[in-house]
Amino acid sequence: MDRESSANSYALVTGASRGLGKAIALRLAKDGYNILVNYNSSKEKAEEVIHQIQQLGKQADLIQFDVSNRKETRDRIAHWTQSNPNAQINVLVNNAGIRKDNLMVWMKDEEWDSVIDTSLDGFYNVTKPVLEEMIKRKKGKIVNVVSLSGIKGLPGQSNYSAAKSAVIGATKALSQEVARRKITVNAVAPGFIESDMTEDLSQKEFTSMIPMRRFGTPEEVAGVVSFLISENASYITGEVITVSGGL
Repeated sequence: MDRESSANSYALVTGASRGLGKAIALRLAKDGYNILVNYNSSKEKAEEVIHQIQQLGKQADLIQFDVSNRKETRDRIAHWTQSNPNAQINVLVNNAGIRKDNLMVWMKDEEWDSVIDTSLDGFYNVTKPVLEEMIKRKKGKIVNVVSLSGIKGLPGQSNYSAAKSAVIGATKALSQEVARRKITVNAVAPGFIESDMTEDLSQKEFTSMIPMRRFGTPEEVAGVVSFLISENASYITGEVITVSGGL
């Protein structure tokens, strides 16, 4: 087995109570990791994910914080680390994000700020404290869930595109900073995926744009994350892999 199967090895997945985050958490549990399930407000759904992970025979802990709140995020991560001195967060998946689509001419300041705060600042707020420990151990895998919108841009998503594009740039820069410490940093850029983030979109309308003529599944994205944290991807860093059906 080429995975971290130690009883003390954890993967922290942000926004793991549903959608892509849930699928990623369950896949990494199947791969042999214990999981830190982060959620902001969906405690009941997060507890369901915990139960499913435990059924797979792995340990799972809830860790509640709003990734856009820097102090809360750092305090909660520090508290968990201090309460579990023998545990190690060897994998970080920055998945938490929100969409508040609007044409810029009509966009409210809150729609811009909240998306940037969650997707971009959230990446920084979570990654920095986790990275500090990875650097000490000279070991770690970081995967950032971005978006095709951050690569090609989509009308009505100037806020979301800006945030995800910025995380792509940060992924490439950070990967070079920590490569000598045996830490890899990559990104996965989903296109149209069946999840709560796209439930307001008409599949019939958008599938005509997709060469494969269908939306992807959360499990297909989770499979790419699984690959990027495996030993098979040990020489891959600073990359962005799109999961978009050819779009």
